[in-house]
Amino acid sequence: MTIRSASPRSTRRPAWAGRNYVLLTAATIVTSLGANGALIATTWAVFESGGDAGDVGIVAMARFLPLVLFLLVGGAVADRIPRHRVMVAANTLNFASQAVFAALVLSGTAEIWQMMVLTGLCGAGQAFFNPAAEGMLMSSVSGEQASRAFAFYRMAMHGAGIGGAALGGALVAFVGPGWVLAVDAAAFAVAGGLRAFLDVSGIPERKPGGGLLADLREGWQEFIGRPWLWSIVAQFSVVVGLIGAVESVYGPLVARDELGGATPWGIALAGYGVGTVAGAVLMTRWKPRRMLLVGTLGVFPIALPSAALAVPLPAIGLTAVMFASGVAMEIFGVSWMTTMHQEIPEEKLSRVSAYDWFGSTALLPLTTALAGPAESAFGRTASLWGAAALMTLVTGLVLLVPDVRNLTRRPHQEAAPVAGGGATLDALPAQAGSADAEGALGRRG
Repeated sequence: MTIRSASPRSTRRPAWAGRNYVLLTAATIVTSLGANGALIATTWAVFESGGDAGDVGIVAMARFLPLVLFLLVGGAVADRIPRHRVMVAANTLNFASQAVFAALVLSGTAEIWQMMVLTGLCGAGQAFFNPAAEGMLMSSVSGEQASRAFAFYRMAMHGAGIGGAALGGALVAFVGPGWVLAVDAAAFAVAGGLRAFLDVSGIPERKPGGGLLADLREGWQEFIGRPWLWSIVAQFSVVVGLIGAVESVYGPLVARDELGGATPWGIALAGYGVGTVAGAVLMTRWKPRRMLLVGTLGVFPIALPSAALAVPLPAIGLTAVMFASGVAMEIFGVSWMTTMHQEIPEEKLSRVSAYDWFGSTALLPLTTALAGPAESAFGRTASLWGAAALMTLVTGLVLLVPDVRNLTRRPHQEAAPVAGGGATLDALPAQAGSADAEGALGRRG
């Protein structure tokens, strides 16, 4: 195999930061700025249209349902055709749906059913985008530097998310949610343009297969044959479903009723973002040998924001808790991506990632739709404490799986060229996560 050497220009950045890696990171920074503000804007758009907690849950469900339904097909498609084309097509759909959503909100004519349709289109785009993006990112790095590359990527994504959440909350308060949604639409357009320039010439071509169903069966065999994989995905099915209900419904409601509106909630989300950046910085230096054990232990603090909202803590306390949760979750996120990169064959990454995303988001439509009725039946405080307790329980159960406790980081054996340019990683020092912000709410890792 011919090894491409680094060009003089590439020496200005780390050898693992090839052309594709830089483009993917730049596009993700752009979408992080828009997407984190749009999450807040969507909730307040529902409130401004006269909706209540139940309507917020229904609109969130409309986004997550097509995401779940089309994820497996999206993963198979992303392993059959060039992944960057799938990503650009998904960004185009998301741009169009968010632009129409923004126009309706700005005109004051948005109705709940229209919000459901448009967020549903955005969710369908994400179903194809997420597996393609995750596979593309993992194909852009190789060798022992992979964990550092993932950590820097996630640090850039979350760093942009900090500004996006804080700015989004402020803009919702001062100019209304419509303009925030318009910014998100523009971000999708810019990111799609950047991703159109991704280079797939360095990625091995797929051998002809037996069709879409055969690809899905092959991906399922890879998935179900690894106990560490399906057990953690089952865990996150519960964890992510509860996080979706807390962050889409209960968090904004507590902010509105107890903390003074959208701005404190945006600051709290920004605190989470600061925590993820801090966690990513930590993971650029720390390479735990038992990746999954350390990562799973990092999931326990995810329950803290639910408990903080149940009290509820004042805005500064909630922000501190969100910060701690962000640090811990990033430890899991980098550990998870590094494990997937080490254990899953490149040609099956998107399909296996699709099963990962499918399982992790499967309960989101149900939990977000039931968040309003649960509040009516049990009360907001009891619902939040119940969510915190259930997240803690399922995380503890995962530690009973031997592979989760014992799977270790393997030493680098041989070099592979980095897709999209850049030097191989042989000569680099030994030291050294939905692949994109658009999917961040679906799986906070």
